Amino acid sequence: MNEKIEIYFYIKEGLERLKKNRKKKKTHVPVRMNLLFFAVFLLFSLLVLRLGLVQIVNGESYKKEVERTEDVVVNTGVPRGKIYDRFGNVIVDNIPLNAITYTRTTNTSIEEMFDVATKLSAYIEKDTKEVTERDKKDYWLLNHNKEADQKVSKEELKKLQNNEKLSEEDVNSKVYQMKLDRITEEELSSLSNKDLEVIAIYREFSRGYALNPQIVKNEGVTPEEFAVVSEHLSELPGVNTTTDWKRSYVFNDTLRTILGNVSSSREGLPKNLVDSYLARDYNRNDRVGKSYIELQYEDILQGQKEQIKNVTKGGSVLESVLIQEGQRGKDMVLTIDMELQREIEKIIEEELRKQIVNRHESPNLDRAFVVMMDPNTGEILAMAGKQYVKDSETGKYEMRDAALGTFTSSYEVGSVVKGATVLTGYMTGKLTPGETLVDEPIIFGDDRPKTSWFNRSGRIPMTDLFALEKSSNSYMWKIALRIAGQEYVPKQNIVNNPEAFDILRNHYAQFGLGVSTGIDLPGESSGLIGDVSTQGLLLDLAIGQFDTYTTMQLAQYVSTIANDGYRVQPHIMKEIREPINEKDSLGPILFEKETNVLNRIDATQSQIEHVQKGFYRVYHYPEGTAYHQFKDAPYNAAGKSGTAETYVDRKLNYNTTLIGYAPFDHPEVAYATMVPSSHIQGSGIADPYVNKYISKRVMDKYFELKKERGEKDKEKDPTSIEKKVENAEEAEEQQGEQREQNN
Repeated sequence: MNEKIEIYFYIKEGLERLKKNRKKKKTHVPVRMNLLFFAVFLLFSLLVLRLGLVQIVNGESYKKEVERTEDVVVNTGVPRGKIYDRFGNVIVDNIPLNAITYTRTTNTSIEEMFDVATKLSAYIEKDTKEVTERDKKDYWLLNHNKEADQKVSKEELKKLQNNEKLSEEDVNSKVYQMKLDRITEEELSSLSNKDLEVIAIYREFSRGYALNPQIVKNEGVTPEEFAVVSEHLSELPGVNTTTDWKRSYVFNDTLRTILGNVSSSREGLPKNLVDSYLARDYNRNDRVGKSYIELQYEDILQGQKEQIKNVTKGGSVLESVLIQEGQRGKDMVLTIDMELQREIEKIIEEELRKQIVNRHESPNLDRAFVVMMDPNTGEILAMAGKQYVKDSETGKYEMRDAALGTFTSSYEVGSVVKGATVLTGYMTGKLTPGETLVDEPIIFGDDRPKTSWFNRSGRIPMTDLFALEKSSNSYMWKIALRIAGQEYVPKQNIVNNPEAFDILRNHYAQFGLGVSTGIDLPGESSGLIGDVSTQGLLLDLAIGQFDTYTTMQLAQYVSTIANDGYRVQPHIMKEIREPINEKDSLGPILFEKETNVLNRIDATQSQIEHVQKGFYRVYHYPEGTAYHQFKDAPYNAAGKSGTAETYVDRKLNYNTTLIGYAPFDHPEVAYATMVPSSHIQGSGIADPYVNKYISKRVMDKYFELKKERGEKDKEKDPTSIEKKVENAEEAEEQQGEQREQNN
């Protein structure tokens, strides 16, 4: 009985203990489940957050990265815009060329490229002048594996491999260099002409980027070469036949230095401009403007590239999609009158040749410059320069285009600045229009007298008008002294006032002398300013024999006087036109350059007109320094001549200049002529007047052409909106001739 009771209590105790355990388990299970659910919630939240971050925040950058590696956009160049003169004559055109190109993929091997180059060499001839010694060595190693391996011994290789400082890449690089260094001249000489052609073709293959077509040959591609390569494209992976272009300069050397140059497909972006072009999304092998007009208006002439997106996988192109059609560059109309330009260049050449033969008179004469412009608008009608130089190869002398010198080279210009000096006298209140001063030798202390060219000892009272007509130095010196705060007293010491230099130069700058004219071409010189400020040099400054100026500055200066005091910015770009396919017409106007007045001089209308009268007397009064050249001219011109002392090899030379405008009452053309070192000082040597003969003939030609064209000839009206291409047939004929030369 007792045993049964014990068993009963034992079972009962066990059941109670089991209940307690079950209660404990029931209380733990929900807690663990909750923790598990919370952990899953956190992980899921993090996943959603991460997906949002990838898709929303960084989605665009990841997409671009995929496109960069899998979708490659290729920009294909298009022909540049054409350049015309003001009457619609083609100046710069494009010649179509047969071309052979090669496009490599991202995983094309060197061996594959050499294999294609070898096959292609059987169908075309390729110039080998640019093949370097390194190119030859690389090719020899590629084709002589066993001999190349023997160039480096096992001991040398093991020594390099045991060097813990060198990575595997470093070891391979050093081994390859050792092989290159140990190739003998005899081994290189074993390469045949055909091998060299293969190397030259491979050089073109390896230029630029993958998936970007590289020009293999575009000049001299014969019809036979073009045809046979086209027939065998299936066995030449990456090779294609297409049409390329080359810049054509219709008027040959005329204005050639101003037009500038375009880089070749082989040259690509010029080294000095590569960063600038890359920043504007250019490719390294793009052809671009390198200098002057082609550079200045690159954004206009370049055109819109054709864009093709290549969808790639594993380096292979799966699909090519056109995303932007190409369009050649916009056409540009210049302010230049090309017929006038050519005639002026001819005149300069003829007058230079006449005087160059007189070496005893003009031993250093070798160049001359002329700028003609509309004084009311700033449009440059012609900017011509010629230089007589010795060819370094042939040893013969020839005339070369030097038009750049019209705005990049500066010289002492002499008395042409006297109009600005007189007006500065008016503007500073130091001179009254019509005031009489005495032309006489100027003597300071014990110094030698300074005199006008026509008066060595006398005293000649004269007005400002006669001073301009006769070109009095003494009159200008007295104005300069007044600006410096001193009246002239014979043999009195000169007062030094450095501020007078600033006063004179600041007023000259109102006319464009000593400052940038603002011409729309790169590289303009503003001239040289003397860095000494002794008072004697102030007198030289007042007659144009201290600071230097360019021909373009003189043209702007005389235009300012001609148009009643407005300094107008000179420009060579007249219009931008939409490119069209019609060869006989220009497209619609997209942009037209407007007249830009930089400033008006601080003089009254009556003061300006007074100086204009002085310029008129220079051309029309018997004492005028240009009277004999222009007295019978039918176009009623006005202006000022100048002669400046300069030294060449320590020997005194003279620069001669002439500026002017016409007609006097309603100026439509202004010009400046510069002839550096036109003659020397010597017994019996007189001024040969090269500057005056050039100027007279240039002005005669301008009005002669105007008469020939007729004022009512609307087809040759430079302001016409619907402009015809005047020389379309001639330009096409020249293109054909150049194509034949290239082939």
